[in-house]
Amino acid sequence: MSPPLGAGAAASTLASATGAVEVLATRHAYVAFAVLLCIGLYMMIANPNLVKKIIGLNLFQTAIFLLFIASAYVDGGSIPIVPTGGPEGGLYVSPLPHVLVLTAIVVGVSLTAVGLALCIRIYDEYGTLRTDTLRGLLREEGSIPSRRSPGASGADGAVESPETGGETDD
Repeated sequence: MSPPLGAGAAASTLASATGAVEVLATRHAYVAFAVLLCIGLYMMIANPNLVKKIIGLNLFQTAIFLLFIASAYVDGGSIPIVPTGGPEGGLYVSPLPHVLVLTAIVVGVSLTAVGLALCIRIYDEYGTLRTDTLRGLLREEGSIPSRRSPGASGADGAVESPETGGETDD
């Protein structure tokens, strides 16, 4: 008697699920990469606070560093220093990803310092670090244009200026 049609599909799904769990258990650096990347991206997009956006950017950068280092791993590889008279063949680890990550860490720390300095300056000037509040304050100040209603523009997209009656370039 043959097994039911659904039994083979269920066994295949179970085998692929256990295979996926095994891969995730052995490749924990990639799981950590995905989690850090998602959390950092979410913090940059969803948080209205500028300091929290910078923290999200740092998490995002850390995830990228982890990806570079994890992808540079060679099982059984050795350092790429060959002693004089030693064997020329063998499995070596490329030092390039590690050097790139060290350079990126320096750039990331500099970017964080500049971002935090700008946050301090913005807070001293406007008294808030919330992006929605800052947009409102900048609109009142006239630094950014106010929102226009959809019917306010003419047929060609230009807006008539109330002072001159003509069109302005925005």
